[in-house]
Amino acid sequence: MDKSKLDNRRLGGLTVGAQGLGCMGMSEFYAGRDDAESVATIHEALDRGVTLFDTSDMYGPHTNEELVGRAIADRRDQVVLATKFAIVRDPANPAQRTVRGDAAYVKQACEGSLRRLGVDHIDLYYQHRVDPNTPIEETVGALAELVAEGKVRHIGLSEAGASTLRRAAAVHPIAALQSEWSLWSRDIEAEIVPTARELGIGIVPYSPLGRGFLTGRYTSAADFGDGDFRAAMQPRFQEENLRKNLAIVEALRALADERGVTAGQLALAWVHHRGADVAPIPGTKRRTYLRENLAALEISLSEEDLKRIEDAVPAGAVAGERYPEAGMRAIAGETRAKED
Repeated sequence: MDKSKLDNRRLGGLTVGAQGLGCMGMSEFYAGRDDAESVATIHEALDRGVTLFDTSDMYGPHTNEELVGRAIADRRDQVVLATKFAIVRDPANPAQRTVRGDAAYVKQACEGSLRRLGVDHIDLYYQHRVDPNTPIEETVGALAELVAEGKVRHIGLSEAGASTLRRAAAVHPIAALQSEWSLWSRDIEAEIVPTARELGIGIVPYSPLGRGFLTGRYTSAADFGDGDFRAAMQPRFQEENLRKNLAIVEALRALADERGVTAGQLALAWVHHRGADVAPIPGTKRRTYLRENLAALEISLSEEDLKRIEDAVPAGAVAGERYPEAGMRAIAGETRAKED
């Protein structure tokens, strides 16, 4: 693959490749863990021109940052390193979570991430979820101080609502919004994407393959391994919804077969065609799937192609929510008003 295809996306003032690598599943949430293969996947991604690597302090918790830090240690200058803070997990029960965006915690979390990653700065530092109890002005103000100190280069938000984006951008430039965006998660298109573009904020879609569902590899709950949170927690993967959603994959696969590509590659190509300010981060811990995902960059889609895909997988056709009720309350987040 021509590496130049990876060098053409802008996230605010940050240049990244057209496709990054999400590292979450290397350490948690999806069944199976193989650190050696994960490191090899990161190295091959670098060899193939990938620059944007995404992690978070809550993945593991903490162990994913340590893994990524080891993998990039001798190639730091090739990496646009993104990590996240704000989701705080109880050490005694990691399933219990709170969200913090207060200034003291922002700085504490950054120091922890720098230490675990083994770096002196973070290229793109996101608030992982909006803290409803802390004005976004306080959170972004603390992040701006980290930028001034050289510990952070660019600021991002994840799953923020439109008004929060506006308030945040009034404090400091926001380089990127990371939110779920794929053929089966299109709710950000109505208000959030236009707002981000108005403000010059790039978009980093996570789960651009519908957490793997759009690849066609999962046809029943039995296909998920022990400990896989999709089958355990996500409504779209519960058996009744999953059966209904298989029709989406079949329609996508029929179009993909016409082009001699996989359903997943066609779904990922659709995301690539959302704009020059969009850099998806499909996640994988295996080199085989990394190669398959990168090959999607070779697929060119016309306006007619895009219409056929969207007609086959209409927005709103998916059965089930993205997250359980508590998780849905945390996305497209807004914060309380700034105190004067």
